[in-house]
Amino acid sequence: MKYSFRQLEVFLAAAHFQNITRAAESLAMSQSAASSALKELEGQFDIQLFDRVGKRLQLNELGRLYRPKAESLLAQATELEQAFSKHSEVGALKVGATLTIGNYLAVGVMAKYMNTPTRPKVSLEVANTSSIARRVRDFELDIGLIEGELQSPELEVIPWREDALTVFCSPSHPLARKKRLTDEDLRQAVWIMREEGSGTRQSFERGMHGLLPDLNILLELEHTEAIKRAVEANLGIGCLSKVVLADAFKRGSLVPLNVPDARKFDRHFYFILHKQKYRSAGIARWMSLCQELQISDTGPL
Repeated sequence: MKYSFRQLEVFLAAAHFQNITRAAESLAMSQSAASSALKELEGQFDIQLFDRVGKRLQLNELGRLYRPKAESLLAQATELEQAFSKHSEVGALKVGATLTIGNYLAVGVMAKYMNTPTRPKVSLEVANTSSIARRVRDFELDIGLIEGELQSPELEVIPWREDALTVFCSPSHPLARKKRLTDEDLRQAVWIMREEGSGTRQSFERGMHGLLPDLNILLELEHTEAIKRAVEANLGIGCLSKVVLADAFKRGSLVPLNVPDARKFDRHFYFILHKQKYRSAGIARWMSLCQELQISDTGPL
């Protein structure tokens, strides 16, 4: 074999950091050793994987083609090494989740995943749909859990569970006394909304088709808890997932509003994986625990 796994590690680290010094640091290598490993890999096959602009390394077309293959090969090698060492097949996992899922569902799955004798670690990044999708595409995350619809030729989008948004307000808001809102009520209301690029905002805009240009959006916030607090303070009304609002509805600090039947806010949560990402035992276990969560922990929405 003309290449080593270490050379592939340097290649992937350089692709991630776009800088050989930072790549070397991430692998606990000297800069000269990392540079040599990358030059040897390219020299052995008479190829160039990067365009070099000063100290910056930019993957070229050939590098982009081989990156997912190297990623998959190293993932399989790592799993085989764990098996040889008689460790659990379920290893460390890098998970990305959108805010609703990350704050209200993923932590419970993490606890179950890590509750094994070997205590595999899980790193969880919480961001909006577009950010999670980008990091899965760049192999920075093993799997993503998103609440927005997504189309990407590089990603596999797998339905996970159903969800629905609910329009809500504080108990003292004038609209709380109405049995059902009209489109005119929705136009006249002041809204506290999630930011552009979030799955929640995407689902809201789809459900409010025909009204969007007329809506009075006072605030656009990235965090669901901030939106709930603003609505509780009577700054406006909001629209978030039922998962997010369940406890507040039980306490009575917020109340649901019935919107016109034509306003549909049903949606799905999804798993996203790079199509060329190796499906490790850890990824399979994570997805299985998420499916169990739907049935045993929270029930259908």
